[in-house]
Amino acid sequence: MRPLEDITVITLEHAIAAPFCTRQLADLGARVIKIERPNVGDFARKYDERVDGMSSHFVWTNRSKESLTLDVKAEPAQDILKKLIEKADVLVQNLAPGAASRLGLSYEELTRINPKIIVCDISGYGDDLENPGPYRDKKAYDLLIQSESGFLSITGTQDDYVKAGCSIADIAAGMYAYTNILAALLERQKTGIGKRIDVSMLESMTEWMGYPLYYTLRGDSAPPRTGSAHATIYPYGPFPTGDQKKVMLGIQNEREWQAFCNIVLEQPEIAVHANFINNTQRSKHREALKKIIIDTFDSLTQIQVIERLEKAKIANASVNEIHDVWKHPQLQARNRWLEVDTPIGKVPTLKPVGLNSEGDFVIKAVPDLGEHSVDILKELGYDANSIEALSLNSVI
Repeated sequence: MRPLEDITVITLEHAIAAPFCTRQLADLGARVIKIERPNVGDFARKYDERVDGMSSHFVWTNRSKESLTLDVKAEPAQDILKKLIEKADVLVQNLAPGAASRLGLSYEELTRINPKIIVCDISGYGDDLENPGPYRDKKAYDLLIQSESGFLSITGTQDDYVKAGCSIADIAAGMYAYTNILAALLERQKTGIGKRIDVSMLESMTEWMGYPLYYTLRGDSAPPRTGSAHATIYPYGPFPTGDQKKVMLGIQNEREWQAFCNIVLEQPEIAVHANFINNTQRSKHREALKKIIIDTFDSLTQIQVIERLEKAKIANASVNEIHDVWKHPQLQARNRWLEVDTPIGKVPTLKPVGLNSEGDFVIKAVPDLGEHSVDILKELGYDANSIEALSLNSVI
């Protein structure tokens, strides 16, 4: 049995944060019914057309779900929603702050229909009516939260801020929603009642900013922006090799520093040089040390540098391009790729992280818009004539 095989999740979601959360619940066997606007759907469906005509964002975050088109503002939709809520275990939503309450989907109203329901609200700044804060109603997109949380201030170069290349704030919020829902399901086994979870993108990213925050606790300067190098440890970052490639490496302690100088640089005298004797001095004189490393690596290929680093037991990595990841030898060796059906055919998808046995997870198709509407309504007791009327009136 898959962990969440008997759990039903209703979701009013769009973009990344909530869909990323619910996709992981679906991976563990939960039935996830995704409610989408008729004829439009989740707007992430139209972010791009890079996956054979489908959106890369949507394909990534929506496998294994059922799509029900429903105009939740239409009066007939209220009866459908009520029937869904009566049987549901979890409701997840990341509508605009206050929108769920206006639709009659607040936790207080939903518990009158189903006392066992777990409601997870995901928003930019927190959706709390009792203590809303001045930012509650601000629009919140991934880049804006990266900015508000201070993430941009430590990411980039001395000259400019640089955002993370993936939707890190959305992913953080989705992960906290996912783990909090799992904890709430365990809690419900003991109490028999549901609860409300209020996930804020800002709070999610602020938690991930832990080290830089504490680094500045007493008013000291923030870690400098150092591109892909480490702000406070050196050498730690990318270095070019003689074949026009790059190697990422990291020195964590003085034993590794000695090995790096002896085996990788083949210059043991560097290890005891006054300017490089400890991490504080190496960071202070990083430009001089960088030149020594680059000059040494210039006569070596990437493979040769990695061989020396491995011999010295120094942590290292190839600086891969995105296309390299699809054929990464470790992912291939561990058989981490599967194929998932979509409305336009099969595409590769990564197995759920941490799981390997197909008895532990499920990978079902990425749904077409409204693909499951008729089947779900029949399951709720609607006959063919009623369903046709709902369709003609654009309720579904």
